[in-house]
Amino acid sequence: MSTFRITFEGGAQMPTGSNFLVEIGGKKFLVDCGLVQGEKYSLPINQEPFKYDPKSIDTLFVTHGHLDHVGRIPRLVRDGFRGKIISTEPTREMAELIMLDSMGVLGKEAAHNGNEPLYTEKDVLETMHLWTTTVTYEKPLAVKTNDGDATFTFHDAGHILGSAMIEIEYKGKRLAFTGDLGNNPSPLMKDTTPLKNIDYLVMESVYGDRNHKDKDKRIEIFKEAVTSTIAKGGTVIIPAFSIERTQEMLLAFNELVEGKQIPEIPVYLDSPLGINITKIYKKYDSWFNENIEKTIKSGDDIFAFKGLIQTPSPDESKAINNDTRPKVIIAGSGMSNGGRILHHEIKYLPDAKSTIIIVGYQAANTLGRHIVDEAKEVFIRDNLVKVNARIVNIHGFSAHKDGDHLLEFVASTASTLKKVFVVLGEPKSAYYLGQRIHETYQVPVTVPEKGDVIELD
Repeated sequence: MSTFRITFEGGAQMPTGSNFLVEIGGKKFLVDCGLVQGEKYSLPINQEPFKYDPKSIDTLFVTHGHLDHVGRIPRLVRDGFRGKIISTEPTREMAELIMLDSMGVLGKEAAHNGNEPLYTEKDVLETMHLWTTTVTYEKPLAVKTNDGDATFTFHDAGHILGSAMIEIEYKGKRLAFTGDLGNNPSPLMKDTTPLKNIDYLVMESVYGDRNHKDKDKRIEIFKEAVTSTIAKGGTVIIPAFSIERTQEMLLAFNELVEGKQIPEIPVYLDSPLGINITKIYKKYDSWFNENIEKTIKSGDDIFAFKGLIQTPSPDESKAINNDTRPKVIIAGSGMSNGGRILHHEIKYLPDAKSTIIIVGYQAANTLGRHIVDEAKEVFIRDNLVKVNARIVNIHGFSAHKDGDHLLEFVASTASTLKKVFVVLGEPKSAYYLGQRIHETYQVPVTVPEKGDVIELD
């Protein structure tokens, strides 16, 4: 009965689709149930049946609220899951918004491909009925199995608001899932909590083979890109993930505008989801790092500044293109694989006076990746669009640790590690990071394939 095994159901040799099955003492738990993302939200792989029976899962633990970690939960519920869903409180609130927001895009793409919707609003509502338990960092949660208790502890991952690493202790062995690890020091979040005394580590590797070379200069690069575009009379468009990246962009503009480092110009936040997620960030401002807490206590609304215009409605969004002044448009999606950013890219990518600033990871085969890779022409909504705008890719705004810092993260628990499993990265990143960990700490490392089952000693 004392089973302790992991099945890598998703997120193996790919940066999205996080989904891990953990069997402990005759009970089945999931860590994350995310969407696989690429050039479209609704890839065929997301329509495939789960390899496990959703009805057999006792509890789902969620590391954080990004779509590639929560986007298939309503489908899991639709297919019969009725266990508990557990996360931090901010993750729960943001996940509800992001699941409802993505539902429309998923439905349209499914219909275009002749498939049923991945899930419906009813499934999201049922999901939230099951999502009644929330936890805080560093407070262990005892969960009964058929062979004694297992303890689940959430640690601050420093990635986005509410993000967590999940440590599982069972029969004296400790297994930890990193989820996504934050790029510390973050403008908003506290630093990642060091892990200690871990036996088995399942860790992300999105940037496992490279470093954020411009991290220390990200604000200078950002300011130059904005001011030079304004001087030319152009438009700055920023594809931004609604969670974290949008809030970091608002914080950056707040500091630059109030510090009179850039002119006061219209800055459009053209994202209903981004607007609503920002409200959640304001609600949980005590989760921010010490510097931001001090700034807020001084009376500064860090997500507001002169010139900010929020455009929640479709008509307001369309009207932005009637504004001929130099301006900034922040819109989703972050990888340009859907959302309002597309109609802005159709208009401004051909404009040599304009600039597109890339501030986040761009998965393979997404429009954002094609733009970063300096494609001269791209297809957007069946339109062939020339890319004449300036492309500025600022790696330093990434919410993920880079290769050196991922390696450094392992140090705090290297002495107790029996094995590391490298996941949530493209194969090149995962294998490169795995080799560095093995050579640096003399720890056995595996880069699992999807479906691999590992029995823990």
